[in-house]
Amino acid sequence: MKLFSRLMEKVLHWSEHPHATWYLGGLSFAESSFFPIPPDVMLIPMALRRPQCAWTFATITTVTSVLGGIFGYFIGLFAFELVEPLIRQAGYGPKYQEVRAWFDTWGIWVVFLAGFSPIPYKLFTLTAGALAMSFLPFVLASLIGRGARFYLVAGLMKMGGARMEAVIHRYIDRLGWIVIAAAIVVFLVYGV
Repeated sequence: MKLFSRLMEKVLHWSEHPHATWYLGGLSFAESSFFPIPPDVMLIPMALRRPQCAWTFATITTVTSVLGGIFGYFIGLFAFELVEPLIRQAGYGPKYQEVRAWFDTWGIWVVFLAGFSPIPYKLFTLTAGALAMSFLPFVLASLIGRGARFYLVAGLMKMGGARMEAVIHRYIDRLGWIVIAAAIVVFLVYGV
């Protein structure tokens, strides 16, 4: 089944749209505070199709992601009482408590790690605000973590170029189904 190949083609097409950089910025902002789809979905094809702009795309993704993280931080700081019931209804109550414990243990480092990793960053931005974490260290950790991630992704796509695109096309369906299977296993085992 070529489901992921078709999706890849659609995203590659979107990445060539005249307003693609705006979409990338909007997606990056939204993902850091409330939206579930990571900006890598747009960054990767855009950097593949226009490698000469890869660093620009990484900068746009980083800056707008950090701005979205700041928005999430302020939601946590000023409106957490309104958001907390939604977190619990969505089944993220235990995960939120776990994230709070990570903040108690690792402090600012958890923001850096969440910014770099594929862990949902928005939960960390809301929690940082809810815990009234110092703002400047939060922004710096976000900037370094998110920047490292997005510049790494853009750099790999820029270096790989057409070869990387061919490899992605060749394995996208297998990788897509492996990720789906892994997500199902994680959900069944951990209830996350």
